[in-house]
Amino acid sequence: MSKKILPLLRSMRLRTLPLSLAGVITGLGLAAHYHTVRPAVAAITLLTAALLQILSNLSNELGDFLSGTDTDGRTGPAYSLQSGTLSPADLRTTIIIIAILCCLSGTAMIWLSFGTLLCSEAIALLLLGAAAVWAAIRYTLGRNPYGYRGFGDIFVFLFFGLASVGGAYFVATHTFNPWVLLPAAAIGLFSIGVLNTNNIRDMETDAGTRVTIPLKIGLRNARIYQTALIFGGLWLLLIFLIFKAANAWSWVALLAVLPLYTVQIYGVWKRSGRQLDKMLPLLVMTTFLLACLLALTYII
Repeated sequence: MSKKILPLLRSMRLRTLPLSLAGVITGLGLAAHYHTVRPAVAAITLLTAALLQILSNLSNELGDFLSGTDTDGRTGPAYSLQSGTLSPADLRTTIIIIAILCCLSGTAMIWLSFGTLLCSEAIALLLLGAAAVWAAIRYTLGRNPYGYRGFGDIFVFLFFGLASVGGAYFVATHTFNPWVLLPAAAIGLFSIGVLNTNNIRDMETDAGTRVTIPLKIGLRNARIYQTALIFGGLWLLLIFLIFKAANAWSWVALLAVLPLYTVQIYGVWKRSGRQLDKMLPLLVMTTFLLACLLALTYII
């Protein structure tokens, strides 16, 4: 069993966690600005988001392996199933365990926040959590997974953006603030940008096994799409800060990440295939950094 720990950690793709946490951090930071956020609620909200990301990563690897997408010719890092260090049964068992932990953590989060699971708000959040677990698993697993039909972008926007930021804000405050939709949509667009960069990188190996936006619209249009996603997110944040900036440091936070987003867009236009590997963590960490900096300006 000990020999499987490192392969399992590799399959969990922990390097992707900053992206899933970015939305929650943004939502909690905004919540702390307008309300008092209990540390226990914040901590378990972050834990639930991390578990959902791990569940998605494990399910994606198993789904890609079973569908034949992960082959020796694929770009990107080699995974445990592809290298033979884990079996599909190992990953199925781990997926079940992580799914149970997601349900337990999400339920505890709602109970800690509302003190009950029977009020209308708690029930709505339980349903949203169930949908998040379903979406994490069904991206590439099951019959006719939506990730193979070009719908990944929509689900990433909904769950990494609107649900992540808006959900964290609502869990912490029990209120809905329509202004939060602007940074939520921005984080969602940046998250789609991560998926789109990944799909541009894998266009050659994805052809014939799945449908992605870059395969539908072609390389040049996919690069234009990437540019629109990043600049669209930045414009949404600009509008939000014009009306709701916490202080001057909020503008400093946005300006600090502009060069990094510019480098990412430039890299997507100038690179392809394996050369795009560095552009993925760049976008993930830039979005995470932006979320942390903005949240900090709303907390101080």
